Amino acid sequence: MIAHIEKVENGYTATYERHLKHPVEEVWSYLTYNEKLPKWFSELRVDELREGGVIKFDMGDGTFDELTILKLKINSVLEFSWWVDTVRFELSEESGGCLLVFIEKIHTITDHTPRDLAGWHVCLDVIEALLDGRTIERKKEWKIWYEKYVKEIEKVIQ
Repeated sequence: MIAHIEKVENGYTATYERHLKHPVEEVWSYLTYNEKLPKWFSELRVDELREGGVIKFDMGDGTFDELTILKLKINSVLEFSWWVDTVRFELSEESGGCLLVFIEKIHTITDHTPRDLAGWHVCLDVIEALLDGRTIERKKEWKIWYEKYVKEIEKVIQ
Protein backbone atom coordinates (compact mmCIF):
# COMPACT_ATOMS: atom_id res chain seq x y z
CA MET A 1 0.00 0.00 0.00
CA ILE A 2 1.32 3.42 -0.97
CA ALA A 3 2.34 5.89 1.73
CA HIS A 4 -0.07 8.62 2.78
CA ILE A 5 1.57 11.92 1.84
CA GLU A 6 0.25 15.22 3.11
CA LYS A 7 1.16 18.88 3.40
CA VAL A 8 1.68 19.92 7.01
CA GLU A 9 3.06 22.97 8.76
CA ASN A 10 6.77 23.27 7.87
CA GLY A 11 6.67 20.74 5.04
CA TYR A 12 5.17 17.33 4.33
CA THR A 13 4.82 13.91 5.91
CA ALA A 14 4.83 10.49 4.31
CA THR A 15 3.33 7.76 6.48
CA TYR A 16 3.65 4.06 5.69
CA GLU A 17 1.94 1.27 7.61
CA ARG A 18 2.81 -2.42 7.61
CA HIS A 19 0.96 -5.10 9.55
CA LEU A 20 3.60 -7.74 10.20
CA LYS A 21 3.02 -11.28 11.42
CA HIS A 22 6.04 -11.12 13.69
CA PRO A 23 6.69 -10.00 17.27
CA VAL A 24 7.79 -6.42 17.96
CA GLU A 25 11.20 -7.59 19.24
CA GLU A 26 11.97 -9.43 16.02
CA VAL A 27 11.05 -6.44 13.85
CA TRP A 28 13.01 -4.10 16.16
CA SER A 29 16.12 -6.22 15.63
CA TYR A 30 16.01 -5.43 11.89
CA LEU A 31 15.92 -1.71 12.67
CA THR A 32 18.72 -1.61 15.22
CA TYR A 33 21.06 -4.63 15.02
CA ASN A 34 24.08 -4.11 12.79
CA GLU A 35 23.98 -7.79 11.79
CA LYS A 36 20.50 -7.28 10.28
CA LEU A 37 20.51 -3.64 9.08
CA PRO A 38 22.61 -4.31 5.95
CA LYS A 39 20.10 -6.91 4.80
CA TRP A 40 17.57 -4.17 4.06
CA PHE A 41 19.64 -0.93 4.02
CA SER A 42 23.30 -1.65 3.31
CA GLU A 43 24.55 1.91 3.99
CA LEU A 44 23.26 2.16 7.59
CA ARG A 45 25.07 1.19 10.81
CA VAL A 46 24.08 1.98 14.38
CA ASP A 47 27.05 3.54 16.15
CA GLU A 48 25.40 4.44 19.46
CA LEU A 49 21.85 3.24 20.16
CA ARG A 50 20.64 6.01 22.49
CA GLU A 51 18.95 9.38 22.22
CA GLY A 52 21.66 11.71 20.96
CA GLY A 53 23.49 8.68 19.59
CA VAL A 54 24.53 8.17 16.00
CA ILE A 55 23.54 6.12 12.99
CA LYS A 56 26.23 6.19 10.33
CA PHE A 57 25.44 6.37 6.63
CA ASP A 58 28.15 5.01 4.34
CA MET A 59 28.46 7.50 1.48
CA GLY A 60 30.20 4.85 -0.64
CA ASP A 61 33.36 6.90 -1.07
CA GLY A 62 35.07 6.00 2.19
CA THR A 63 33.24 8.71 4.17
CA PHE A 64 30.30 8.47 6.56
CA ASP A 65 27.58 10.95 7.42
CA GLU A 66 26.33 10.90 10.99
CA LEU A 67 22.57 10.87 11.54
CA THR A 68 21.48 11.78 15.08
CA ILE A 69 19.04 9.60 17.01
CA LEU A 70 16.38 12.05 18.16
CA LYS A 71 14.00 9.70 19.97
CA LEU A 72 14.49 6.15 21.22
CA LYS A 73 12.17 3.83 23.12
CA ILE A 74 13.43 0.25 22.89
CA ASN A 75 11.07 -1.99 20.88
CA SER A 76 8.80 0.99 20.26
CA VAL A 77 10.27 4.16 18.68
CA LEU A 78 13.38 4.93 16.66
CA GLU A 79 13.54 8.44 15.19
CA PHE A 80 16.62 9.96 13.60
CA SER A 81 17.70 12.83 11.41
CA TRP A 82 17.73 12.18 7.69
CA TRP A 83 19.87 15.17 6.76
CA VAL A 84 17.36 18.07 6.81
CA ASP A 85 14.45 15.65 7.18
CA THR A 86 13.48 13.18 9.90
CA VAL A 87 12.52 9.51 9.80
CA ARG A 88 10.64 7.65 12.52
CA PHE A 89 9.83 3.98 13.02
CA GLU A 90 7.04 3.16 15.46
CA LEU A 91 6.25 -0.39 16.54
CA SER A 92 3.23 -1.56 18.49
CA GLU A 93 1.87 -4.99 19.28
CA GLU A 94 -1.31 -6.14 17.60
CA SER A 95 -3.10 -9.44 17.32
CA GLY A 96 -0.91 -11.92 15.46
CA GLY A 97 2.16 -9.69 15.29
CA CYS A 98 2.83 -5.97 15.21
CA LEU A 99 2.14 -2.74 13.42
CA LEU A 100 5.10 -0.92 11.90
CA VAL A 101 4.47 2.74 11.13
CA PHE A 102 7.20 4.63 9.29
CA ILE A 103 6.95 8.43 9.05
CA GLU A 104 9.24 10.67 7.06
CA LYS A 105 9.01 14.38 7.79
CA ILE A 106 10.02 16.11 4.58
CA HIS A 107 11.16 19.72 4.73
CA THR A 108 10.97 20.42 0.98
CA ILE A 109 9.73 18.37 -1.97
CA THR A 110 12.49 18.01 -4.58
CA ASP A 111 12.95 15.98 -7.76
CA HIS A 112 14.66 13.39 -5.54
CA THR A 113 11.69 12.99 -3.15
CA PRO A 114 9.81 10.33 -5.18
CA ARG A 115 13.06 8.35 -5.39
CA ASP A 116 13.44 8.42 -1.62
CA LEU A 117 9.80 7.55 -1.00
CA ALA A 118 10.01 4.58 -3.37
CA GLY A 119 13.26 3.57 -1.67
CA TRP A 120 11.70 3.60 1.80
CA HIS A 121 8.68 1.73 0.46
CA VAL A 122 10.88 -1.06 -0.91
CA CYS A 123 13.00 -1.11 2.27
CA LEU A 124 9.87 -1.76 4.33
CA ASP A 125 8.81 -4.47 1.88
CA VAL A 126 12.27 -6.04 2.16
CA ILE A 127 12.05 -6.09 5.98
CA GLU A 128 8.70 -7.86 5.73
CA ALA A 129 10.06 -10.33 3.16
CA LEU A 130 13.11 -11.09 5.30
CA LEU A 131 10.91 -11.73 8.32
CA ASP A 132 8.72 -14.01 6.21
CA GLY A 133 11.74 -15.85 4.74
CA ARG A 134 11.16 -14.46 1.23
CA THR A 135 13.21 -12.32 -1.14
CA ILE A 136 12.26 -9.31 -3.27
CA GLU A 137 13.69 -8.08 -6.56
CA ARG A 138 14.55 -4.59 -5.29
CA LYS A 139 15.28 -2.79 -8.58
CA LYS A 140 12.16 -4.08 -10.28
CA GLU A 141 9.98 -3.19 -7.28
CA TRP A 142 11.61 0.23 -6.91
CA LYS A 143 10.80 1.15 -10.52
CA ILE A 144 7.14 0.25 -10.01
CA TRP A 145 6.85 2.26 -6.79
CA TYR A 146 8.87 5.19 -8.11
CA GLU A 147 6.28 5.80 -10.86
CA LYS A 148 3.49 5.68 -8.26
CA TYR A 149 5.26 8.13 -5.95
CA VAL A 150 5.90 10.58 -8.78
CA LYS A 151 2.11 10.68 -9.29
CA GLU A 152 1.41 10.94 -5.54
CA ILE A 153 3.79 13.87 -5.15
CA GLU A 154 2.17 15.64 -8.09
CA LYS A 155 -1.22 15.37 -6.32
CA VAL A 156 0.15 16.77 -3.06
CA ILE A 157 1.99 19.77 -4.49
CA GLN A 158 -0.82 20.98 -6.77
